Amino acid sequence: DLGAVFLHGDNKIYLTFDEGYENGYTAKILDTLKEKNVSAAFFITAPYAKEQTSLVQRMINEGHIVGNHTINHPNLPKLANSDKISEELTGMNKLVMDLYNYEMKYMRPPEGEYSEKVLSIANDLGFKTVLWSFAYKDWDTNSQKGKEYAFKEVTSYLHDGAVLLLHAVSKDNADA
Repeated sequence: DLGAVFLHGDNKIYLTFDEGYENGYTAKILDTLKEKNVSAAFFITAPYAKEQTSLVQRMINEGHIVGNHTINHPNLPKLANSDKISEELTGMNKLVMDLYNYEMKYMRPPEGEYSEKVLSIANDLGFKTVLWSFAYKDWDTNSQKGKEYAFKEVTSYLHDGAVLLLHAVSKDNADA
C-alpha cells in the first residue's frame, strides 16, 4: 500500500515527493516524517539514486516507498518507441536494485505526462502508476511563499484518499 497518513478516523492522505535533484531539504522532511511516524513515497531519478545514496538508503530503511521516476526524467509519450519507454523504467529499476537491493513497484511519469501506451507498458513491466489529486507549483525554488502559504495551499484541498504531489526541493514544504 502506498504510504498513508491517517487523519481523523479512517480518512487517509498520501504524501508523495518527486526527487529529481537534492536541494538540502530531504533530510529535514525525513526527520519530520520519522518524528510523526508517517510514511511517504519518494519518486526518484537515476542521478538522484546515484548521487544521494545516504538519503535513498534512509528512505528505504525508514519504511518509505521509493518509486520509479525514470532514468532521465523524459516526457514518456514523446519518446520514439516502446523500447525507449521500457528502457527508462527497467533501467531505473535495475539501477536501484543494484545499488540498494530494492525493487521498485510504483512509477510516476515525469511531468505527469502519460498515454495509454505508457500506462500499458508500465503495467506490463509490473509497475503501478501513481498520479496525484493535488499538486501546486512548489518545484520553483525562486517562487517560495513561506511555510504558512504551503500549509494552507495543501490542507485546503485535503479529502479522504488525497494523493499529494510535493517536491522536496521546496524550502516551504520542508518548513511546513
